[in-house]
Amino acid sequence: MDILTIENRKNSILIVDDENANLKVLTHILGKEYTIYTATSGKSAIEKAKEYKPDLILLDILMPEMDGYATLAELKKCENVRQTPVIFITGLDRDEDEEKGLSLEAADYITKPLRAMIVKLRVHNQMQIINQMHTIERLSMIDQLTNIPNRRSFDERLRLEWKLASREQTQISLLMMDIDNFKVVNDTYGHLQGDIVLQTVARIFPASFKRPSDFAARWGGEEFIVLLPNTPLEGALDVAEKIRKDIEGIEILYTDGSYIKITVSIGVCTQVPTIDSSLDAFLSNVDKALYKAKNEGRNRVEYFF
Repeated sequence: MDILTIENRKNSILIVDDENANLKVLTHILGKEYTIYTATSGKSAIEKAKEYKPDLILLDILMPEMDGYATLAELKKCENVRQTPVIFITGLDRDEDEEKGLSLEAADYITKPLRAMIVKLRVHNQMQIINQMHTIERLSMIDQLTNIPNRRSFDERLRLEWKLASREQTQISLLMMDIDNFKVVNDTYGHLQGDIVLQTVARIFPASFKRPSDFAARWGGEEFIVLLPNTPLEGALDVAEKIRKDIEGIEILYTDGSYIKITVSIGVCTQVPTIDSSLDAFLSNVDKALYKAKNEGRNRVEYFF
């Protein structure tokens, strides 16, 4: 499944109310269309929001120990859920109560007694906005030509894997590759054919990888980059060589019936993150390995040491 594929799942809602009767009513109203999680207190709402990462939270205001206002304030402090929209559902119907809720960045405000159609429409409207934002986010993280992750997406993934490798003291490997003589391909066959070459290379990665966690992206121009978490140098070199051979074996049909053959140069770098190491240096080292591969004659794999 590529990054553009929309998961075949329902949107999810966390309903927070200290009265079970209200939870049952809201679940009955919304349960057919959405995946429902429930919580009966502000504290459990925060825990379940972190665990399930719902698309939307329906939050009662009048609850013991921690009311809805305090709960929302705490949710805004949680990195993984602070952007989750919250709709207040409450019996408070004064203007100042609604103003307070909206001032805390609640997405909407529904008053009790609950009317099924109003609840459905307001939740539906909010979900449309959420899904549009998810689509925009997905599109901003892929390369439009090759349909694989772009540099921004790779940077985010690399930071996460770097932190994990640092914490667990495991090896992390990078492969940086460049299509050999790509300018000649463009000049000889045209930019449209050059685009086909880039798309063809991008399709090689899934078949060359050994694990779902292996991650490829278009780095820019004719360069691609691959992240191999928890992978020693020997394993990274194996993957790099397989990619090199797979690409070398490709024949791309040109409009005149001839075939274009391409090769890539690949640089490899492996590291266990330490307090003295940095991502910038890691990327610089794999770039040095790539240029070594190109300077040594292209269509080869070299590693930084």
